[in-house]
Amino acid sequence: MKKTALFFGSFNPVHIGHLALANYVCECTFVDELWFVVSPHNPFKQQADLLDDDFRLRMVREAVRGYAKIKVCDVEFGLPRPSYTIHTLDALKKRYPRREFYLLMGADNWPAFPKWYQADRLLAENRILVYPRPGYAIDAATLPSNVQYLSTPQFEISSTFIREAVRAGRDVRYFLPSAICKEVCRRLRRPS
Repeated sequence: MKKTALFFGSFNPVHIGHLALANYVCECTFVDELWFVVSPHNPFKQQADLLDDDFRLRMVREAVRGYAKIKVCDVEFGLPRPSYTIHTLDALKKRYPRREFYLLMGADNWPAFPKWYQADRLLAENRILVYPRPGYAIDAATLPSNVQYLSTPQFEISSTFIREAVRAGRDVRYFLPSAICKEVCRRLRRPS
């Protein structure tokens, strides 16, 4: 069975930190591929500052074009909103029974994991990969047996930083993939 890491997020916008992490997971761990699962509406985030769903999806596709180990998944666009990870995993397992899915999450999300919708079931039925995030220490020895801590590089970059920098007129060309930089900046500079 193909081992597929699922990297969920709004990717608002996708940036070099997302891509470098995905690249590392594909090349330096046991997974065969990684899917960016673009979320139309994360129940833990405000929708007011969210770029258009189709735009974000298109930007992620453009950013990963040409790298065979990374795919973009839009399954959540056809599911009820807000998107709950358990529903997405159920849908993916049904649609792709020959894949072994691994939920990839940042260490910043792990402390809040018990508050996720059907967290107990998520943990009981799935494998989880946790990657480091600045300011969030994880003791790998305390993780459940189906949760693995990955020692990936850390990137102190966020989509919020990029949105705020662009709106303040700053040049962020090296924070965004060159294939999408101009279009993302143009979209972010539009008045709301």
